[in-house]
Amino acid sequence: MGVDKLEKIFRPKSIAVVGASEKEGSIGSALMRNLIEGEYAGDVYPINPRRNTIHGLPAHSSVLALKSSIDLAILAAPIISIPEIVKECSEAGVQGAVIISAGGKESGAKGRELEAAIKQEAEPSGLRIIGPNCLGVICSRSKLNASFASHMPLPGRMAFISQSGAICTSILDLSIREKIGFSYFVSLGSMLDVNFGDMIDYLGGEPDVSSIVMYVENLNRFRYFMSAARAVSRIKPVIVLKAGRTRAGAVAAASHTGALAGEDAVYDAAFKRAGILRVKTFEELFDCAELLAKQPPVSGNGLAIITNAGGPGVMAADALSDYGVEPVKLNPETITKLDKILPPYWSRANPVDLLGDASPELYKKAVEICLEDTKVHGLLIMFAPVALRNMADMAKPLVNLLRKRPYPVFASCMGGPDAEKAREIFNLSGIPTFDTPERAVRAFMALYRYSKNIELLQEIPSKLPGKMEFDRKKAGSIISRGLESKKHVLTEVEAKTLLSAYGIPVNQTELVASDTEAALKAGELGFPVAMKICSREITHKTEADGVMLNVQSESEARDAYIKLIERARNYNPDAGIEGVTIQPMIKQIDCELIIGSKKDRDFGPVILFGMGGTMTEILGDQALALPPLNRLLAGRLMEETKVYRMLKGYRNRPAADLMLLEEILIRLAQLVTDFPEIDELDINPLIVAVNNTCVADARIMLKYSEIPAPFHLVISPYPNQYETKTVREGIGDVFIRPVMPDDAPLLVELFASLSSRSIYNRFFSPLKFLSHNMLARFTQIDYDREICLVALSETETGEKILGVARVINEIDQKHAEFSVVVGDPWQGKGIGAELLQRCLSIAGERNVETVYGHVLSENTQMVALGRKLNFKIKRVPDSNEYELVIDLRSGARARGPGIGSQ
Repeated sequence: MGVDKLEKIFRPKSIAVVGASEKEGSIGSALMRNLIEGEYAGDVYPINPRRNTIHGLPAHSSVLALKSSIDLAILAAPIISIPEIVKECSEAGVQGAVIISAGGKESGAKGRELEAAIKQEAEPSGLRIIGPNCLGVICSRSKLNASFASHMPLPGRMAFISQSGAICTSILDLSIREKIGFSYFVSLGSMLDVNFGDMIDYLGGEPDVSSIVMYVENLNRFRYFMSAARAVSRIKPVIVLKAGRTRAGAVAAASHTGALAGEDAVYDAAFKRAGILRVKTFEELFDCAELLAKQPPVSGNGLAIITNAGGPGVMAADALSDYGVEPVKLNPETITKLDKILPPYWSRANPVDLLGDASPELYKKAVEICLEDTKVHGLLIMFAPVALRNMADMAKPLVNLLRKRPYPVFASCMGGPDAEKAREIFNLSGIPTFDTPERAVRAFMALYRYSKNIELLQEIPSKLPGKMEFDRKKAGSIISRGLESKKHVLTEVEAKTLLSAYGIPVNQTELVASDTEAALKAGELGFPVAMKICSREITHKTEADGVMLNVQSESEARDAYIKLIERARNYNPDAGIEGVTIQPMIKQIDCELIIGSKKDRDFGPVILFGMGGTMTEILGDQALALPPLNRLLAGRLMEETKVYRMLKGYRNRPAADLMLLEEILIRLAQLVTDFPEIDELDINPLIVAVNNTCVADARIMLKYSEIPAPFHLVISPYPNQYETKTVREGIGDVFIRPVMPDDAPLLVELFASLSSRSIYNRFFSPLKFLSHNMLARFTQIDYDREICLVALSETETGEKILGVARVINEIDQKHAEFSVVVGDPWQGKGIGAELLQRCLSIAGERNVETVYGHVLSENTQMVALGRKLNFKIKRVPDSNEYELVIDLRSGARARGPGIGSQ
């Protein structure tokens, strides 16, 4: 992805400023002043053919006229000249460019043409571009202010990325007032080249960055964005304010950035799946940023509240209640200690109300006691102005006490001028302050929701009993015939046949073409029956009055057929009518659900689950998720709806078969994963009844897809093309496949088969067990970024993993690191060689250039395997390790026995 070249943008040794100027108030002058008067230590070369000197530095006619090599070019010339300047930069070997100039795609067709020309000139050399139409970039570590912002941020470990320059400068100004530090400020502008995915990838590997905050108007390269976000959010918090939540906001965002905003609910689902915390307002974004920048991560929702007034304490408790959380119940020992120092009429509960005359000393003692409570995950200290006490005097004794706590400690100083000094004292000490209790609680709970979501994403999903099988050939045939039809719509019978091919239970449905046939078929199915019009042109049957229920006899079936045909012709005289469908009535219905999929233009197929029936749109009880799904993700999707409470069992209603519903969602997700031609899929209703959960009606719209499976998804699905079988002497049949998220228990068993020596050789430490986080990391992989194959054998008790090999890409996607482990009982059988050979072959297909690994010198088996597979082996200086490297470009790929055996 060329992310490695971003280093030259943010830590350049030399900069050329094209469009440099001394004219007061010009962007070119502001850029030069920031670079020269700031602390940037590299070389700066102003480019302006009409000037001899600029800000005391000799001016040059062009980038090509420079004799020195240039890492970064900042372009502030008129947009019409930028394509030619970018061409010069490419020819001069410049690594990165920041285009400040406006007038790109946001200005219309001419601007889009200019951006296309700029991109064309940059591509031959791989020049990376930020912008156009951007504020510029700031990097605290390199003292670089390559922007026209008026000042540098305070040093810190948070990165801020924004499409809007105005949002950048607003956050920058506020951060200085609130004493919040940043390591990076990046204005992406129109994102001609470098985008949010690139920046997340780059910042994810930066040790100076502990969290990432973003203002987003639109995204591009959605699959890459999701891949980068999923990788980084597990190690660093990522917070986003996505503009364009409303229809009016989306239109405004489009005119501002030249791209339309996607459906907001889909963005919610995507951000949640990626592990990103989404906030809704600028205020919330800044509040979360402040808490992230100054305090440790939130590990639980146990918030203790200390206040000198009852009203603000109640407000804070109410704010918590809005999230379904109560103030943490303090330990009895804490209450006893507080009893000894507080007046007898204190609240004796959390919030801890110290009353209006509380002295600074009393505040300090109460805070000390609450800090020792083991149930507390966060502490909110509140001050309300009172005539008896000065807020600043109350704040001073707390500063040293609150430093370096293992959980967030923050304050709410309510009021105006009386509160300002106290806020300043806390801010200077790294303690976040908020004007109101609600803002404080909202920031705390937002970060708690983030940590909880990451925790849930790393849970180990359980397996479904049995292996899921799909009739892809039959499904493909149905879809091909549907695409040949005029409307690209499947009939109800075709839709149900397609769903059935993927193991989704359907109510038996027959198509009849006459009233006589209707009477006979209804009798065979057994009364009562339901009858519906069958027409590709009438997709919503109820609108055409095209459904008749509880048909009780053959004569009623004849009459129903005639009436349905007549109604359909009245509703749409031009509709092609194929007949009437008949299906048995389900006598006892506990619940009606809707499940389905719609192909979003940005994120591809999106899975929907919710309350079904004719009132589904009015009730609006639905949730969305992105495929692929597993049991854990399917369960979470259902839990997000109100109808889930009913499905768990409510009063006299029995619980639904939740495992079956999870399986149906997984099968549906697999169907839209395998066939990008499915544009819309509606199952409404999915009938939930005792011992009978099935599809009662289905509607499927098709559309030719320019993107083949699985690249129409934004999350890489399980790559079943890498499944294969082989045979090993002494073991028998061995099944090789990519690792799955529910393989964690099998990895635990594999670890138990390893000797202490094998463990040390693999992990370079005497590891005693695989932690939950390690298991999640090893099994929940991004198949776009990592190759991991496991070898399995069948035993009487089920599957057993014999060995694992993986190749993990670096950020640049050109280089990767390998690892191999085989259980002690199966070493020496060629399993490690087979697995690694296949991983290297896949890496070569994906244009990885080199693969390397480090091996302990005493691990002679691994060294021998490296020689066998044509790795170059060299001793690492001053260590007991070898480095094994193979170049996949040279044709020297591993060629060992066993490959291709089935």
